[in-house]
Amino acid sequence: MKWIVATALVLALAGVLAKVTTVAGEIHRQSQIDEAQPADAIIVLGAAEYRGKPSPVLEARLNHALFLYLKQMAPRIITTGGAGGDPVFTEGSVGRAYLSEHGVPPEAIVVERDAGSTAQSVAAVAEIMRRMNLKSAIVVSDGYHIYRVKKMLESSGLQVYGSPRPSAPPDRWQYFRQAIGYLLWRVGVTI
Repeated sequence: MKWIVATALVLALAGVLAKVTTVAGEIHRQSQIDEAQPADAIIVLGAAEYRGKPSPVLEARLNHALFLYLKQMAPRIITTGGAGGDPVFTEGSVGRAYLSEHGVPPEAIVVERDAGSTAQSVAAVAEIMRRMNLKSAIVVSDGYHIYRVKKMLESSGLQVYGSPRPSAPPDRWQYFRQAIGYLLWRVGVTI
């Protein structure tokens, strides 16, 4: 009887590893595709900010969103991200300030400033877009992040296009980490 349980556990673990590997491959493929096309909004996923200034990662995401905005891919930009431990600034508000300083009219920028995770940001953005009657978006983030965010937004009925910021290829672990996050989300566990 013990060997049956052990065999079942090994087979289950092998199945989970196979699924994670398959999804990681899909994430890798998505990370290399720029699907940017006209949409209702450009969504910039938050990243760290330092005392009111965007981190290099957030700045690169904002610059890519600015590039798309200047190409008239969308009439508005949604910046996301909460305080992350900073008592004064949020990632979303830092993103708004940065874009405004670079010529985007403040009325073209919508800020989500409360989320503490990707799942919370996506849920808040989906609600913002629903209230504003927006149906499509270009998601700007790091390439490895796009797949999961697209799937989450698509589950809210939105048409979503990924546009990864220019960057060096990430550590392969990022693909597996995002695959695990995505698969957990699929079973109702948000991280």
